[in-house]
Amino acid sequence: MTAATIPAARRKRRSSEEIADLVLDAAAEEFEASGYAGATTAAIARRAGVAEAQIFRLYPTKQDLFRAAVFQPLNRHFSEFQSRNLAPVGETETARTLAHRYIDELQDFMARHSRMLRSLVVASAYAPETTGTPGEIEGLADYFDTGAAMMTQRVGGEARVDPRLMVRVSFAAVLASVMFRDWLFPAGMADEAAIRRAIGEFVIDGIRANQDPGLEQ
Repeated sequence: MTAATIPAARRKRRSSEEIADLVLDAAAEEFEASGYAGATTAAIARRAGVAEAQIFRLYPTKQDLFRAAVFQPLNRHFSEFQSRNLAPVGETETARTLAHRYIDELQDFMARHSRMLRSLVVASAYAPETTGTPGEIEGLADYFDTGAAMMTQRVGGEARVDPRLMVRVSFAAVLASVMFRDWLFPAGMADEAAIRRAIGEFVIDGIRANQDPGLEQ
C-alpha cells in the first residue's frame, strides 16, 4: 500500500459539551476584543474552530450567544466565590480580612473582563433586548441575597441602611472604580496598590455604617 492510498487520520470527534465550551470561550474573546457590535458569529466560529452553523444550533441568535458568554462566567465567578469566602468567620481570619480579600478578587475579575462588561452596559442601554435583565445573572443575584441575609443576621433590626441596598451599593462602587478607572484616577494621583486599598477601605467602612460587629479591625 502506497502513502497515497493510506487513509488520512480522522479528527477525533468532539462531544457537544466540548463544542459548546469552545464556542463560549471564543465568543467571550471576540466580544471582549471587538465589542458586541463589532463581533461576528463568523469570527467566533473561526476562533472556536467550528462551523458557523454549529453556533446557531447552540444559540439561535447573536444576542443569545452574547448573554451566555457574559452571564455564564459571571455566574461561575460568584458561585465559586460564595463557596470559598462566604463561610462563617474562623479563628484566623476576621470578617474584615475576608471582605478585603473579596474586594481584591472582585477588582481582579472586573479588570480582566472590563471590556466585556462595558459592552454589556452599552448593549443594555441601547439594545436592552440583547441582554435581558440583571436578575438573569443568577450567581450575582445569589451573592446579593446571601450577602444581605448575612448582614441582616449580624445587625438585626439596627441597620441604618437596608442590607439589600448596602450590598448592591458596595458592589456598584467597586464596579465603577474599575470600569472607569482612567476617568476617576488621573495619572500620577496614586499608584495601583493605593487605589485598590482606598476602594477596599471605602467599601468596608461603608458597610460598617450599619454597625456590623463582625468587621472588626
